[in-house]
Amino acid sequence: MRASPSRAWAALLAASACLSTATLHAQGREEAKLITATEVITELQASRDQQVPQWLLDRAHGLVVVPDVVKVGFWLGGRHGKGIMVVRDEAGRFSNPVFVNLSGGSFGPQIGAQSSDVVLVFTTRKGIQGIADGKVTLGADASVAAGPVGRQASAATDAAFKAEVYSYSRSKGLFAGIALDGSAITIDDKSNAAFYGRKVEAAEIMQGAVTTNSNGAQRFLAAVTASTAPAGADAAAAPTAPAATSAEMQAPSNASGVKTYPLEPEAPPATPPE
Repeated sequence: MRASPSRAWAALLAASACLSTATLHAQGREEAKLITATEVITELQASRDQQVPQWLLDRAHGLVVVPDVVKVGFWLGGRHGKGIMVVRDEAGRFSNPVFVNLSGGSFGPQIGAQSSDVVLVFTTRKGIQGIADGKVTLGADASVAAGPVGRQASAATDAAFKAEVYSYSRSKGLFAGIALDGSAITIDDKSNAAFYGRKVEAAEIMQGAVTTNSNGAQRFLAAVTASTAPAGADAAAAPTAPAATSAEMQAPSNASGVKTYPLEPEAPPATPPE
């Protein structure tokens, strides 16, 4: 028995509605992740004397923020979390969000579970390109060091500051350097497809070929830009935003309307500035 045209049309509409609902639900998960990551970055800015030092953030070629990384184990342990990566171009503009996975194992006397926020600061493009190509294992494909903390951070962690990635973990409100050797960062293709509405390559997002009108993405980019602004652009004592410098005025504007800053040369300083 052949279905009537009206019934077929109704079934098509129902299927489309279900598909739209599923898509919106998936996008909602990614928006929620952006909101949480924005909170992490905002709190990172709150107390410079006890957080990631500004001089390191100023020279970041990319940031990965992974909220709520869960670490579980009984002797043999592991960690896993879903996060967001943004990449800075030579003009200082940050890319739209690229969703990534962080996973890794550990060995030693441990028991129970704990959750923390992880922030990775990339000081070269090598590690970022590796992620775009599919996978980067920290400590193997890109050198990693526990990041120094505070404006007066000593060079004791990595005397020459030559690591390609500096890693931090936040628990109980404070950031501290953390060893993440062996942890792998991979592209979360499923989340990227859900967020951008189609299958998309990470390189497309990083190169600006994919755009989004997401409010969550714009707020996250604004928070990242503010946290990585050069020290001279900080409004440390003033309640209002500082006047734009000539370098800022020359920098191309971001599609999201977020102010950006030119990136400093890649070569690290011998010692952190005061």
